[in-house]
Amino acid sequence: MNRRTMLAAAGSMAALLGLPWLRGDAARAAERFEIEKTPEQWKQQLTPMQYYILREEGTERPFSSPLLKEKRKGTFACAGCELPLFSSDTKYDSGTGWPSFWQPLPNAIGERRDSTLGMVRTEVHCRRCGGHLGHVFDDGPKPTGLRYCIDGFGLTFQPASPNAT
Repeated sequence: MNRRTMLAAAGSMAALLGLPWLRGDAARAAERFEIEKTPEQWKQQLTPMQYYILREEGTERPFSSPLLKEKRKGTFACAGCELPLFSSDTKYDSGTGWPSFWQPLPNAIGERRDSTLGMVRTEVHCRRCGGHLGHVFDDGPKPTGLRYCIDGFGLTFQPASPNAT
């Protein structure tokens, strides 16, 4: 393979990777959410890590989120808009290094097909602001059999009040 062929192949691959239909960006761009902000507004509100996860669909390093070890009763909410997403009653230790839940709260999340990285997965996002949360897999515990593998830096935690039953 000569230099010209290699450069042409690299350019073709870069073009393919940039196509929205290949990455799933077209579906994301077509969605509308209750809360919409410019990238600049999100950057003012979120930490760099929160922005990377929620707005750029990034992923934190496994075992890096403080919420991984959160054991108190309470609610996990979207760090972008504070919509309650998961109850602590559905959190469990999946051993993956990310906070995992077997069920979201009603009307909390949206899903879309994610075909990045050469595989097909189900991406989950906040239904109110569209913030990327992680993915859902079918290898979770009963009763649902689902594992919502969530980036902890995309969440906040609100402990239950001491008087809650």
